[in-house]
Amino acid sequence: MTTTHFEAVNLGDLAPRSIPSDHLALIALDEAQRVTLYTYGQLDTLAKAAARGLLGHGLAAGDSVAVLAANSGEFLVLLMGAMRAGITVVPVNYKFPQALSDFVISDSGAKLVFVDSGRRANAPAGLPVIEFGGKGAQSFETFLDHGDFTTVVPGPQDVALLLYTSGSTGKPKGVKLSHHSHLWVVKTRLGNQDLSDQRYLIAAPMYHMNALALSQLALAGGSTIVLLPQFDAHAYIHAASRYKATWLTSVPPMMAMMLRETQALANADLSSVQVIRMGSAPASEALLEAIRRVMPHARIINSYGTTEGGPVTFGPHPEGKPQPFLSIGYAHPHVDVRLIDEQGRVSDQGVLQLRSPGIMLGYHNRPDLVGAITDDGFYVTGDVLRRDEDGFYYFVGRNDDMFVCGGENIFPGEVEKCLETHPDIQQTCVIAIPDEIKGHKPVAFVVLVPGSALDEATIKAYALANAPAYQHPRRVWILPDLPLASTSKVDRNVLKQRALQIIGQLDVEPVCAHA
Repeated sequence: MTTTHFEAVNLGDLAPRSIPSDHLALIALDEAQRVTLYTYGQLDTLAKAAARGLLGHGLAAGDSVAVLAANSGEFLVLLMGAMRAGITVVPVNYKFPQALSDFVISDSGAKLVFVDSGRRANAPAGLPVIEFGGKGAQSFETFLDHGDFTTVVPGPQDVALLLYTSGSTGKPKGVKLSHHSHLWVVKTRLGNQDLSDQRYLIAAPMYHMNALALSQLALAGGSTIVLLPQFDAHAYIHAASRYKATWLTSVPPMMAMMLRETQALANADLSSVQVIRMGSAPASEALLEAIRRVMPHARIINSYGTTEGGPVTFGPHPEGKPQPFLSIGYAHPHVDVRLIDEQGRVSDQGVLQLRSPGIMLGYHNRPDLVGAITDDGFYVTGDVLRRDEDGFYYFVGRNDDMFVCGGENIFPGEVEKCLETHPDIQQTCVIAIPDEIKGHKPVAFVVLVPGSALDEATIKAYALANAPAYQHPRRVWILPDLPLASTSKVDRNVLKQRALQIIGQLDVEPVCAHA
């Protein structure tokens, strides 16, 4: 079956018309690993019922609803139904503290909140609540209004999704993503591929672009989604094996945690996996090599994307040149890309700016953030990249992570890449701590390959031998795992607090595992 003709006009109605109604669309697992199956016909029926339910609750096109819940089939149904009705969906990071999630829901202007049982107590006061999996008048099952529904045809400025950034440098910002921008994203990613025989394992949270964009691609391709409520390494391996996943999508720390489950991996059959797509954070060479050892026949895609700019930025080389191991690809032919250096000049290394039909409309309720999109329409990512002589791009670090040590600019990502070339180092996180003489100095937290016996002195010596002396970490602490933030990226703030506590600059209780 070929599903190459893209017909969708609404982001909530992506399935190709040619897909049989009994084709399996979704394998949804709950926390207890209980399974609910949805065909494309069932998803369509439920999405219509969700759209009618929203209108029956007094909402109209242009309104917003918030979702404070883990991944589930009901979450996906609500997402599809709301967008079909022209209603903006606000997926809320349920790992935010109460005050922050309350802020996001209030700032978004949501008129209705959908929760699951685990997050029911965190719903803000003063707004009506519908509970996924609940019973009675406030249950999602009661909310649904079965019947026919005509999907809304959105305009260019109609917002489908309002995604809030993590808020690590202040209050979260609402990123306005239009139907038009992400229909372009889906169409561009789909191309002429037939994806109807693919199974995508999704465990990243659906308040994150990583999971949302892949679920949209899967639905548009007539594929099957295997959906976990949240990431758990053992459950992830089990689901990939049991349901014969062909695509694994994750952020690098998730894959690193999976690789440490040696017994589960030994008992699993991952021969079905054809593609492993990692994004949202840089991957190390050691991690990529470890993945290859476990799944030698799978193609690994080291990708790049942002909430504001979308997941389509880089791709394969137009001349077919092989992509270097740590590169994030060549500039996509439908995306304008430029790197701006510290002097404001276009350069081979600098802050990435990109322009495409997939970028955001802007930030919600933030007229003060005028520099995010330039006068000529480029989104300023804040990520520092470099380009090699063949046109391949590499992630260097966040512009706001860069620090000065004795007059030298240091990007933590560059130090991390150096350390991770050591065969016994699986993962690192380098942060800056204050220093009276140098201004700041780098320190490192390291996760070793299982069975390794490296010590601090050996790691520091390796850094000195393989990078400029000013980059070497002045202290190194070895951890069994690196703590993750709510986006499944490494939580640098937690590690910085830990480092400051260890060296006696803060008198606080430990906030992560003992070094």
